Amino acid sequence: MDKKNIIVRDATAADTRFAEKICTLIFESAQQRGTGIARRTPEYVGEKMESGKAVVALDGERIVGFSYIETWSHGDFVATSGLIVDPEYRGLGIATRIKQETFRLARTKFPQAKIFSITTSLAVMKLNTKLGYKPVTFSELTQDDEYWRGCEGCTNYDILVRTHRDKCLCTGMLFDPATAEPADTKKSGGLTPYIMAATNWFKNLSLKK
Repeated sequence: MDKKNIIVRDATAADTRFAEKICTLIFESAQQRGTGIARRTPEYVGEKMESGKAVVALDGERIVGFSYIETWSHGDFVATSGLIVDPEYRGLGIATRIKQETFRLARTKFPQAKIFSITTSLAVMKLNTKLGYKPVTFSELTQDDEYWRGCEGCTNYDILVRTHRDKCLCTGMLFDPATAEPADTKKSGGLTPYIMAATNWFKNLSLKK
């Protein structure tokens, strides 16, 4: 396959025909990891596309990647979620392109909002860091109950409940437009988010017991 032929763009209502396939990719990825990705329905994914809050990656007429954004706390926060790439298309930089596009979409639609992500993926943490995100505690993210109910489909939801939504295996990351500075991962300080994320991961392993 030629990665030059892969288009990453904002989703439209016409892309809802891919919703079921996207949900399958999300579910299969969650099973492979054994952690992390909350299950979504085709209706939920389709609504994000129709409202202009999603990004798709296409190889011709084949859906190969997806992500979406959603506002919380009356527009004070925007979450970027559901980043997925078809296993056959991984390693081509598609996830980076999707992440950059969802970040641009969030900044364009909601320039004053804080943008956040919770993830167990070190690859996503790396992408977030390059965009200016910083690791934060869950208390610094939206406290909107509806957002956290979206985690109910995750295999680790019981941990979130038992800790009263204080921590889980995911790492919270936040981009605050009021304080954000361009990240420089070439400097030694650029490793800090990964060190913090790794520390968080091992610390929270005990939560599963």
